[in-house]
Amino acid sequence: MADEVILRVQDLQTHFFTRTGVVKAVDGISFELKRGETLGIVGESGSGKSMTAWSILGMVPHPGRIVGGSINYLGENLLEKSRGEMRDIRGSGICMVMQDPLTSLNPVFTVGDQLTETLRLEYNEPRRSLRDRAIRLLENVRIPAAEERLINFPHQMSGGMRQRVVGAISIARSPNLLIADEPTTSLDATIQLQYLRLLKDIQAQTGAAIIFITHDFGIVARMCDRVAVMYAGRIVEQSDVEDMFDHPAHPYTEALLESVPDLDTDATGSREHALVRLEGIRRHFPVYRGNVLRRQTGTVKAVDGISINIMPGETYSLVGESGCGKTTTSRMLLMADQPTEGDIYFDNRPMKHFSGAERRNFKASVQAVFQDPWSSLNPRMRVDQIIAEPLITHQRLSRSAVRAQVQELLQVVGLHPFHAERYPHEFSGGQRQRIAIARALSTRPKLIVLDEPVSALDVSIRAQILNLLKELQSTYELSYLLIAHNLATVRYMSHTVGVMYLGKIVEEAPPIELFTNAQHPYTRALISASLPAHPRRQREEIVLAGEVPSPINPPAGCTFHPRCPFVMERCSADVPALVEYTPRHFTACHLYADGGKNTC
Repeated sequence: MADEVILRVQDLQTHFFTRTGVVKAVDGISFELKRGETLGIVGESGSGKSMTAWSILGMVPHPGRIVGGSINYLGENLLEKSRGEMRDIRGSGICMVMQDPLTSLNPVFTVGDQLTETLRLEYNEPRRSLRDRAIRLLENVRIPAAEERLINFPHQMSGGMRQRVVGAISIARSPNLLIADEPTTSLDATIQLQYLRLLKDIQAQTGAAIIFITHDFGIVARMCDRVAVMYAGRIVEQSDVEDMFDHPAHPYTEALLESVPDLDTDATGSREHALVRLEGIRRHFPVYRGNVLRRQTGTVKAVDGISINIMPGETYSLVGESGCGKTTTSRMLLMADQPTEGDIYFDNRPMKHFSGAERRNFKASVQAVFQDPWSSLNPRMRVDQIIAEPLITHQRLSRSAVRAQVQELLQVVGLHPFHAERYPHEFSGGQRQRIAIARALSTRPKLIVLDEPVSALDVSIRAQILNLLKELQSTYELSYLLIAHNLATVRYMSHTVGVMYLGKIVEEAPPIELFTNAQHPYTRALISASLPAHPRRQREEIVLAGEVPSPINPPAGCTFHPRCPFVMERCSADVPALVEYTPRHFTACHLYADGGKNTC
């Protein structure tokens, strides 16, 4: 039974017929998958990973079609099936877990309605029985208070919970094959680890085969038995997962592996006076109810009393789960939002006392590079206009001087001067991010806020952008505030790392100290959830209980205590201070309240 071949793909060819010619999205690939086995398909955007999945499901979008090969599922060629027969196979035999659960779930139906709708296709039972099955499914995917969750709409659940609901719907009809297309991309590190363990448990219980489409080699190392590397519609290498990591045979695979930063690579830098100081910063948002007689019903404590220093020429990184306050902190630093309490100093001047001229100079000295270059660049402006806009705003230059600076900036970020006449849609994701960096550099800033600058890029392009940012930092003595959830990126780029949880800094240290000697239980869990890009370098798992509490009603005392494995009685009553555990290593935990070592 374990050797039963669930899926055999032979010489699959999926082509798109466009006005400009034929695009070979999938160009003659072959592989097979046995029951209980996990195949990872990796490669950059446009390599054909997702189109392989759509081809297996018989859902190739127009103007594409399968022009050759075979897809045998349990011995039957799916390419010979009718639309009705394929509709029956999808869901019952083959199921797909999508990247974004918000687009996979219907926003106008409750979770219970969507589960029972799926179950009704498999079981001809009364509504009460289907409801009981739905509750058991939610319990199987470890959703607490499952019965109460049935009446929730998708938007009322966290990202991790929504992805678990998608998982429950996927296994509702006991499929033989599960196709997971980047299912953890939108999840935080600790939630990602929980979800990957859940998929492993589901596979162990059902014996399902899994195709895992990803660009994250840490996930491949943890989840997969075999791996196929795709490039330009072809599989250029296919082997057991350990063989590929130890002895990559194809130059493209070798280049991909070399471009992955890991937790063993640090940044270096020097120490002097702080360029930016945040002292006791709080940002609270009142919550109101009612349209006419509005009344305050609570307060969102987005940032709750943090203090950090950003040194000249160094990178300070903020890490933590979604909603912990990282982006709100960056907005206050960019003067896009105002603190409720506390002071922000730039070059030893309190920003709240800036004059009009100082404010204008500050906006030239502090720039930002955002996560998605698709949305951060104006699609109606040419590249030269995009880069020139800050120059024209902050400097009085002639047209020829502006043109010369634009061309110089393009060359600095690795683009050609002739790119200036093009529009953003004519570039790849990595090239668009280079344009965004050139725009940020145009005012000769002292500080650049990097908000997830590479998370939307392929792994090899990520490495190029990170290396460019480090090179620019060295050349122009730039300071960075880096917001990221990928800890390998953080270690590679940072000089100091601050770990945030529910609006507070719970630990701060240089990266080599933090990643080798983390003290706070939350930091340890966060690091354990970062998946090493090699199957033999796995870490001890620390799986946190429950979800992150709401910042509207955070727990009393230490906000982490409901999820902490080392919780003590005082944790629920007293707020721990951020104390210096060792030089430059600060921890906010009662385990160190008396200056003692953590023995847990």
